[in-house]
Amino acid sequence: MQRKFVAACALLALAQRAPAQQLPGYMAPPFLPPAASVVTVIRAGRLVDVDKGTVLRDQIIVVRGDKIASVEPAPGHVPAGAKVIDLSKYTVTPGLIDCHTHLIGADESANAADPLTRSTAQETLDGVKNARRTLLAGFTTVRDVGTFRAYSDVALRDYINDGYVMGPHMAVAGAYITVSSGGGEITGLATDVGLPPDTRLGVANSADEVRQRVREILNHGADLIKIIATGAVLAPGTKPGVQEFSEEEIHAAVTEAAKYGARVAAHAHGPEGINAAVRAGVASIEHGSLMTDESIRLMKEHGTWLDADIYNGDYTNTVGRQQGWSAEILRKNDETTDAQREGFRKAVAVGVKMTFGTDAGVYPHGLNARQLPYMVKYGMTPMQALQAATINGATLIGWKDKLGSISVGKSADIIAVEGDGLADISRFTNVAFVMKTGTVYKAP
Repeated sequence: MQRKFVAACALLALAQRAPAQQLPGYMAPPFLPPAASVVTVIRAGRLVDVDKGTVLRDQIIVVRGDKIASVEPAPGHVPAGAKVIDLSKYTVTPGLIDCHTHLIGADESANAADPLTRSTAQETLDGVKNARRTLLAGFTTVRDVGTFRAYSDVALRDYINDGYVMGPHMAVAGAYITVSSGGGEITGLATDVGLPPDTRLGVANSADEVRQRVREILNHGADLIKIIATGAVLAPGTKPGVQEFSEEEIHAAVTEAAKYGARVAAHAHGPEGINAAVRAGVASIEHGSLMTDESIRLMKEHGTWLDADIYNGDYTNTVGRQQGWSAEILRKNDETTDAQREGFRKAVAVGVKMTFGTDAGVYPHGLNARQLPYMVKYGMTPMQALQAATINGATLIGWKDKLGSISVGKSADIIAVEGDGLADISRFTNVAFVMKTGTVYKAP
C-alpha cells in the first residue's frame, strides 16, 4: 500500500506539470527499456575504454534493445532500420556511477530538525526529483547509502525499475545502522523530543543488535548495509574522529550481510574507526577524512575501496556560511576537508582502490560531476578519475558483469560530452547525451 501511495504521488506530481509538449526534454512514464528489436547505432568520435584505460577514435556502437550488441571501428556495420545518433564530435563514455548519494529528501540545510518538518511521502517525492536530476546529469547508476526515512529508498528504486519514475539504477542501503545518538541519528534536538520510528530502525548498541538490524534491513529489500562507524560532520553533537562501533560490532555486520550476499559500506572519518572497519572486512570506507598512513596501509593491504567525497567540503564552506549553518558544523567541515584531500592524495599514490562518491544531498543533486576535477587535482589522471566513476563503481557495487563499461552484453548506459573530455574533465559537468538501458533521455 505504501509503495502504491508513493507511486501515485509521483505520477500526480508529474501529471500536474505542464503538458509534455511544453516541456523541452520531458518524457512521460513508463520509463522502460526498448524492445530487443529496436536497434540504435552511435557514432562515437572518441570512445573511452575504461576497462583498458584507452581512448578509441571513430567507433560504432550498436545497441539492441537495452544491451550493447557490438563495438567496432567506423564505418562498421549499420543494421538496416537502425536509428543513427551522431556523436562524432563528442567523447563517449559509460554512464557515470556515484557510489555515495542520498536521493531521498531535501538538500542539506542549516536546520538539523528539517527532516522532521516533512513527511515520508514528501521526502520520497523529493527523491523522485533528485533521481531525475541525477540521471540527466549523466549518472546512470548510484549506490544510495542511506536515508533517515527507512526503506523509502527501496520504494524509489523499485519504482524506477518498474518504469514509473525516471532515474538511475539504484543500489540502496534501506536505513543507517548506527549507535543511539550517533552519526546516523537525527541529532541536535531537545532531549525530550521523540523521533518517528522509521528514523530509528537501524539503531543498534551491541553485536547481537547489529546482526538483527542487518537481517531486518536486507529482508526488507536493501541491497547493501551502511554502518556508521564514527561520528559525523553533519550530525550535531557527534565527533567525526570518535569511533562509535567496535571492530567486533562492525565484523558482526559484515558476517551477517555476507550470508545474504550483501556488502557493507562504513561511514568512517576518524582513523580508529577507519582501521577497525577495514580489519572487520567492510567493502568500502566512506569519507575517510582523518585517515592516517596506517589507515591507508590497511586499506591497500585488505583491498578495501576508498569512497571519498573530496568536493563537497568547498560547497559546505561557501553555502553553509551563506545560509547560516551552525558554527559546529562549519568547524567540523574545516577540520576534515583539507585532511581528507591530503589523505586522498596519499592513497592514490600508493594504489588504494578508489571509487567516485560525492555525498550528493549535502549539495544539490545533479552537480555530482563537479568532483571529477577535484580527483584530478588531488592526484588522479583524468582516466583514473573516469575509471573510478565507471568500472570501479560497478565493481564495488557487484554489478561489473552488467554495467560500468561500454562492452558487448552490458547494459546500454552511455553518455557523451562535447569535445575532448579527457583533456578537460570539467566538461563532464555539462553532459550532452544520456542513454540508460537503451533509452535516450538527453540528446544534443
